[in-house]
Amino acid sequence: LADPQEYRDSLYLDFDQLEVLGRVYVAKEGINGQINVPTDRFEEFKSYIDGSDVLGGIRLNIAVEERAKSFFQLKIKVRNKIVADGLNDETFDVTKRGKHLSAKEFNALASDPDTIIVDMRNHYESEIGHFKGAITPDVDTFRDSLDIIEEDLKDHKEDKNLLMYCTGGIRCEKASAYYKHKGFKNVYQLEGGIIEYARQVKNENIDNKFIGKNFVFDHRRSEKISDEVIANCHQCGKPCDTHVNCENEACHLLFIQCAECKEEMQGCCSVNCLEI
Repeated sequence: LADPQEYRDSLYLDFDQLEVLGRVYVAKEGINGQINVPTDRFEEFKSYIDGSDVLGGIRLNIAVEERAKSFFQLKIKVRNKIVADGLNDETFDVTKRGKHLSAKEFNALASDPDTIIVDMRNHYESEIGHFKGAITPDVDTFRDSLDIIEEDLKDHKEDKNLLMYCTGGIRCEKASAYYKHKGFKNVYQLEGGIIEYARQVKNENIDNKFIGKNFVFDHRRSEKISDEVIANCHQCGKPCDTHVNCENEACHLLFIQCAECKEEMQGCCSVNCLEI
């Protein structure tokens, strides 16, 4: 985008008219957003997207679950980058990305013994759900994972398939180009991420290789992809995959808490926060 601020302002007016709510980031490198659209305005919204010079052809990842509104206001912000990756885009070709795979193609490559599956998300995301056999880096941010993964897999740049996935495919767009620049020969990424994978699994009756929930960055916090509960309450240790924020506003830590501990601790993450 030549002028992200100008585009942001016009987009805000258009989205507001369409009753779109959500969080959208606009940068020179493109646009990414998580939004909700009223059901009776969706076709109008889709026509707007398809007819836009900028947004025409953009991928729409439709949510797996539609329990309630994901967002309650519209925020469109101009950012230097869509994802804070810490990379200097001038040092490599960001358009030379990995090969995009459908759910069926992902499953086929995942079963190859020469494939390494890598979760490009943060530890609190993969903790409640991930693909079977995936490497799940213990990191707090996407930027932290890039160098760690390269170091861990440096001996397999030519003899293994690097198969990546993330929530909606955005982080993999940048990561796949970065790893190709770093010398990885066979780089693949899940088209549309876990969200689109789950949709294809359901619509095409494909074997689901994702276990647990998919963490999402909105009011819902997660979408159930399979019935398995693979995480545990951070306080009592029993099976649980419900993320909450500590009720102490000065803490607000994101953690996993079961219903019993939530009642006992009044939604707090520690005795200290409970006392406060």
